[in-house]
Amino acid sequence: MNIIGRSLLGVTNRNVFRKMITETRPGRALSTRFVAGETLEQAIAAAEQINHKGATVSLDHLGEHVTERVQAEAARDDYLACLDAIGDHGVDGNISVKLSQLGMGFDNDLAAASLDALAQRAAAVDTTVTVDMEESAVTELTIDLYSVVQAEHGNLGLAVQAYLHRTAQDLDAIMPLGGHIRLCKGAYAEPSEVAVQSGDEVDDAFDRLTHLLMGDDEVKPAIASHDTERLDVAASLAGQRTGPYEYQMLYGVRTALQDQMLADGDPLRIYVPYGVAWYPYLTRRMAERPSNLAFFMRAALSRG
Repeated sequence: MNIIGRSLLGVTNRNVFRKMITETRPGRALSTRFVAGETLEQAIAAAEQINHKGATVSLDHLGEHVTERVQAEAARDDYLACLDAIGDHGVDGNISVKLSQLGMGFDNDLAAASLDALAQRAAAVDTTVTVDMEESAVTELTIDLYSVVQAEHGNLGLAVQAYLHRTAQDLDAIMPLGGHIRLCKGAYAEPSEVAVQSGDEVDDAFDRLTHLLMGDDEVKPAIASHDTERLDVAASLAGQRTGPYEYQMLYGVRTALQDQMLADGDPLRIYVPYGVAWYPYLTRRMAERPSNLAFFMRAALSRG
C-alpha cells in the first residue's frame, strides 16, 4: 500500500469520518457498491446472480478482531449457516473467514476448533474454506492454526500477501499442504521492515510469487488482482499448468474487466462480502483505490 493509501487509512479511522460514511445516504450507497448486503439472504441472491454469469464466489461474513467468546461463537455459527445456505441453494462457491473473527488472539483453541468445524461442514456440502490473511502481527499464528486444520481435512485454502518480506518463505511451508492459495498484494498499512513500500516493489513481489505458485501443480493458485499487468503475467503461465487455477476479484471492482474475463472463458471467483460490519472492509477498498473516496465525495456533495 502506498503513502496515499496509508494516509487514507489514518483519516478513515477517525470517528468523524466513520460517521460521515456509516450515517449518510451517500456513504451507505458507496457501501452497496462493494458489499452485497447486510444479510445472508442478500448475499446468496448476489452469489446466484454471479454464478449465472459464469463465475464462482467466495462469501465473506464481514467482521474481525472480536474480543469475547460469545462473539466468536456467533461468527462461527453465522459461517455454518452460510455453508448450509450454499448447499441448500446449490451455490457454486465457498466461504472466506478471518481467524480473528473466530477468537484468534484471545482464545486460539476456540479459533482452531471453530475452523475445524467449518472445514467439516464445508466438506459436507462439497466446498472449501479460505482463511484470509490479516495484519502481519498475526501472520505466524494464522499460518500455524491453518496448517493444523488443513493437515486434518485438506479442504482449506490460505490467502498470502505479496508485499510482506516473509511470504516466499511462508509458501515453502504452506504449499506442501496442498489446497488453494490466494495471492493478493496486501491491504494493511505495514512498516518497511515488514513489507515493501513502493508500488513497483509490490508488483515485482507479486509477479515472483505468481511464477512460484503457477509452477506448482500440487496447489491451486488463486491470483487475486485487478491489475491487468499482473493478470497478464499469470495468463502467460497458465498454459503450462496441468492443475487447476483461478483468478479472483472483489465484488463491485472492475466489473467490465470481470465480464470480459468470463467472456474469454477465464476461471474467475468473485469475493462477495456481506454483513453489518462493513466499514473496515470499505475503508481498505478506499485506501487501495483512492478514486473510491472521490466517488463518495461527489455523491455527498451532489446531495448537499
